[in-house]
Amino acid sequence: MHSNTISKVFLWWDSEKRDLPWRISRDPWAILVSEFMLQQTQASRVVAKYKTFLERFPNPTLCANSTPGKVIELWSGLGYNRRAINLHRTAKTIAEKHKGTVPDELSLLLDLPGIGDYTARAILAFSFEKDVAVVDVNVKRVLSRLEGRTLSMKEAQSIADQNLPTGEGWRWNQAMIEIGATICTARKTKCDKCPLKENCTWTKSEAATDPAITVKSKKLETFEGSDRQGRGKLISALRNEPIMEKDVPQIFGWSNDHRRCKRVLKKLEKDGLIVIADSGKISLPNG
Repeated sequence: MHSNTISKVFLWWDSEKRDLPWRISRDPWAILVSEFMLQQTQASRVVAKYKTFLERFPNPTLCANSTPGKVIELWSGLGYNRRAINLHRTAKTIAEKHKGTVPDELSLLLDLPGIGDYTARAILAFSFEKDVAVVDVNVKRVLSRLEGRTLSMKEAQSIADQNLPTGEGWRWNQAMIEIGATICTARKTKCDKCPLKENCTWTKSEAATDPAITVKSKKLETFEGSDRQGRGKLISALRNEPIMEKDVPQIFGWSNDHRRCKRVLKKLEKDGLIVIADSGKISLPNG
């Protein structure tokens, strides 16, 4: 990336960045928690939960010594509760294998439950300030439009690696993610405000198909009436108190579909989100 372009991106970042609490911190555990919470959840919804969670579990050892049920309770409102289970498992692994310290090596981070390439790199860049390029869906979209073609995640990572300014990993990664989240968004673009507009292949050709939109993209499942909605209803109910299995169909909202209820219950149990006793009592794990 040309030095003039880098300067424009940094000038934009310095004046337009959102004030988000995890950007102030360099604590690896706090960054790890924020990355788990930000998976598939908007930043605005994460802010309050992030602060509350870290007040209760300021380090991985305290989280590890708690129960999965307590972590799920604090997760209320963030959705995708399996992330809460993975976060608890990660805390236990850090406490047991790494003496309570979040590792600062890519391979060790990738061995932790629920951590993939993006999250591992984000922890290295945002807490340890290593010069590691971070590519999430936002950055991949920006790079696809800049290149004027649909990029695979591997291609996007390679381009990001090549264009990372030395010694500026933290600020550059934050700026690229911010451009994707606020300027070069999936549904609407604000090209006139983008610091990368002069480098963008896509915007120079008005007739070109948006390379960030793939034809093969799956149709999203409607949330209303979905298994995910039912799972969420049950977990919400269990945050208050254990319930009996016979009451589950009513909570799910599927009173006439007991087969579906059993299937979803089995999956929840397999994912470690609930415990079903022989008596039929259902509760959060160790809650």
